[in-house]
Amino acid sequence: MVNTSVQRAELRIDDYLDLLNLAKQLQDAKWQKEIIRKLEWLNDRQQTPALN
Repeated sequence: MVNTSVQRAELRIDDYLDLLNLAKQLQDAKWQKEIIRKLEWLNDRQQTPALN
């Protein structure tokens, strides 16, 4: 069984990837950079273990 918070994080990443594809289609470089920064932040957050 997959953890609910992991599922939410995966859906969130999927949503950002969809937005990135849209930004690319619209050739909006500024929006692309913003989305990429957010994806990098989400990725770093997933890789860093939570402090208890």
